[in-house]
Amino acid sequence: MNMNGLQNAFRGFDINNLDFKTAGNWPIGVKFICYLLAFAAVVGAGVHFLITDKHQSIEREVARESDLKSQFEDKAFRVANLDALRRQMADVEERFSEILKQLPTDKEVPGLLEDISDIGRQAGLSIESIALQPETRSQFYIELPINIQVTGSYHQMGEFVSGVAAIERIVTLHDYSIRAGSGDTLSMTINAKTYRYEQN
Repeated sequence: MNMNGLQNAFRGFDINNLDFKTAGNWPIGVKFICYLLAFAAVVGAGVHFLITDKHQSIEREVARESDLKSQFEDKAFRVANLDALRRQMADVEERFSEILKQLPTDKEVPGLLEDISDIGRQAGLSIESIALQPETRSQFYIELPINIQVTGSYHQMGEFVSGVAAIERIVTLHDYSIRAGSGDTLSMTINAKTYRYEQN
């Protein structure tokens, strides 16, 4: 377009008297520039929203990458230690099995009471009573209390306690009391406890 054509395209237009109500009467050049500016604004807004959306998407992926990396490191650590954990688990299961063998079954409890009586007699004690008390249930085991009353000398009682502690079955001793008896003898009351595994 030459200079004359350019002047014709803007003829009669005064930017100081800009009135959008008469936009239909504006010269073709002014309309063209307005259309061009509107188009550029629309394209610019679209590009801006597109870039903003892509930027947010990239930020989300970067944050996700960090989480995935942490998960990968955690899983890699577990895999690297899997054999050690399996060996440790096998060791725990073996120990648990050994402990279970030390717990008496229902049928073995009367024999355990007999063993405690034999230990007391071998120590020279006089067995007043050995009585099984009501059992107490816990989440994983059943506690079987045994009330024991014996008379004898201090050394005999010490030998008796050592003998009970050496039983193959798990027996724990609690809440003992010793009183003077007749003559040189002492009277001892002690609570023993053994346990049964509660299988669910």
